[in-house]
Amino acid sequence: MIRVAIIGCGIIGASIAFELSKSPELKVTVFDKQPPAQGSTGAALGVLMGVISHKTKGRSWKLRETSLQRYETLIPELEAVTGRKIPFNKQGILMLCSEGEDLSKWEKLIATRESQGWQLELWDVERVRDRCPHLYLNDRIIAAIYSPQDRQVDPTALTLALIDAAERNGVIFEFGVAVEGAAIAASGEFDRLIVAAGLGSAAVTASLNQLVDIRPVLGQALHLRSKNPLGNPDFAPVITCDDVHIVPLENQEYWVGATVEFSENGGEIQANADMLAQVMARAIALCPALAEAEILRKWSGLRPRPEGRPAPIIEALSSNSKVLIASGHYRNGVLLAPATARSIREMILQ
Repeated sequence: MIRVAIIGCGIIGASIAFELSKSPELKVTVFDKQPPAQGSTGAALGVLMGVISHKTKGRSWKLRETSLQRYETLIPELEAVTGRKIPFNKQGILMLCSEGEDLSKWEKLIATRESQGWQLELWDVERVRDRCPHLYLNDRIIAAIYSPQDRQVDPTALTLALIDAAERNGVIFEFGVAVEGAAIAASGEFDRLIVAAGLGSAAVTASLNQLVDIRPVLGQALHLRSKNPLGNPDFAPVITCDDVHIVPLENQEYWVGATVEFSENGGEIQANADMLAQVMARAIALCPALAEAEILRKWSGLRPRPEGRPAPIIEALSSNSKVLIASGHYRNGVLLAPATARSIREMILQ
């Protein structure tokens, strides 16, 4: 029996717990000082930009591809086991291209994806108007890329379902418990320690005498309710343009986001109201009916971004091979969670 401790229960920690729970030789305990999905997971929009990303090879693409493939089976599996409904938009992502965009790079990506067994489509403006009549396409919009195999999922609902399913498989969850990585590693109670604490991972690894530099990037978003149905009810993909996402939910509700706000001089990041207003203004420019929508909620969260190295960090600590870190996913934690969990399982059971 291999005894495993996981620190952190956002989407990454919960995904790892569920993945490990299916191996009977592993006994897993998860610790978090907060309730689940309180950090960057609870603030995420859950847009899974895999096929439409320009990552085409190496680890970056492999993680995306593995996760997208797993999501197709993971969501129905979790719903069947737990009885929970996990909002999962399978309508894809429609990315609007502004003037100045090099469409030849998209044509090249479309060909690459076709060779990899994935689908992308280049749409002209008239096709976008036909499929998405609620969008206002000014003269700056020259085309769109439609990615039918990318997805969007509710991160909090998914995390809670992962915890539920993992508990059914014997995983122990300890919430409201602040633990120190060094104390767990030194206790001898566990054979492996997995650090999946997002921004908190830096402090945990520091207690193990190793610096893993992960810094916060703040994001703000809004939850809206439209007075009337928008667009075609049979075709409701995520709309994205110039890094603004319009995410359709149920009951004529939408998420709109997100800002990308960095710390100045390494200090604490204060949410910038003007930047959120700019995001909302750009969303209204794309979809004018949103100007009449009711704002149900505004929120912000901190994304964990590795300093001076690519995201994410999935590796054993050089100072202690029994400690694995799965953190620093920056803006792709929800997208990469299934592949991260699989990588951790393989590292433990290799």
